[in-house]
Amino acid sequence: MRNDWVSAVRALGGDGGVAADAAADLAARYAEPHRRYHDTAHVLAVLRDSAALAADLGLPPEERAVLALAAAAHDVVYDGRPGDDERRSAEWAVSWLRRAGVRPEHVTRVEELVLATLTHAAPDGDATAQALLDADLAILGADEVAYDRYRSAVRAEYAPISDELWRAGRSAVLSDLLARDPLYATAAARSRWEAAAKANLARELAALRTR
Repeated sequence: MRNDWVSAVRALGGDGGVAADAAADLAARYAEPHRRYHDTAHVLAVLRDSAALAADLGLPPEERAVLALAAAAHDVVYDGRPGDDERRSAEWAVSWLRRAGVRPEHVTRVEELVLATLTHAAPDGDATAQALLDADLAILGADEVAYDRYRSAVRAEYAPISDELWRAGRSAVLSDLLARDPLYATAAARSRWEAAAKANLARELAALRTR
């Protein structure tokens, strides 16, 4: 993660020393003890999967660099407050990238990509945003054991919420995801994860409804 951040900042003309300081803060934040799913393992997976999708899509070098920065920063602030977390994560990225001297157009691009995770809907034709959002949802297409670990970890992050409220809220999220046709925006992501993701989502939703 640290190397990905520093390399991407340098690729966009930013200062490597400032980037290293930001990367240290990044690593510390993803290691916070209250995180159960949105942690270091998650961000590394999103970095890996978004880079693979970027290669499949043939994204140019600058777009790959801003994608790596957005992938690294997208959950850097995580307090279980949807909407606020994404906005504050975008603010974190903007602050550090400006300090590193990254050009304003690249800073704005990273900010836009992080904020796209608010709605998980990429603008039409924005392949870079599609790669980020598809990578963020790659866990949905994992094998059943890994998916169940993810499901339990997310529930642990919302432990203060009652089971009744959790079932209602989680069921709404799962229903929304299942209704998306396709779930993934890129052909490569659909090939990798679509079938397994739909099966996992349906399985979890059925379990919630029978409790």
